Amino acid sequence: MPASLYEHALIEKCCDGDRAAYRELYDRYAGELLAIAMRYMKTKQAAEDVLQESFIKVFKNLAYFDKRAALKTWLTRIVINTALNMLRKEYQHDNWDLTEVTDNEAGSFPFAAYQINELIAFIQQLPSGCQSVFNLYAIEGYSHKEIADMLNIKEGTSKSQYHRAKTLLQEFIVSEDERTKIKVL
Repeated sequence: MPASLYEHALIEKCCDGDRAAYRELYDRYAGELLAIAMRYMKTKQAAEDVLQESFIKVFKNLAYFDKRAALKTWLTRIVINTALNMLRKEYQHDNWDLTEVTDNEAGSFPFAAYQINELIAFIQQLPSGCQSVFNLYAIEGYSHKEIADMLNIKEGTSKSQYHRAKTLLQEFIVSEDERTKIKVL
């Protein structure tokens, strides 16, 4: 969906240097974008750093935004790329398991039983390679080939990391379910 007329006007005001428009754009999208950054980063502080870097990029490049595109999609893409770049610098993917596996579904997760903040906490516990691939594949909807190109890894590595992420998430959920049952009893 293309940018709305309201978004067009807001973008124009930002491009004209209107500080109130910058604040309005930030206030309108910061919460959602921080939640996206939280899925990729291990701490809230790191996610806030991603958000800050992302908005710097947004404000520098807003004049180049294609108004036929959806503003939220463009902003989301900037946040994801910024998070991945920070992770790449920090970890350089040296902790990634390169074992290839097939992309068989290991079962469904009982997501409905958990609040969004609990699910994000589970995702944040994943090793960085698993976390990035899981977010890109399961949440953002990219293919393993696209992820491999984005992260400069093999497609099999993407599949392996996704499989490992699913396995770990299931273990986290089972462990949490058992811990909760013990408290109730």
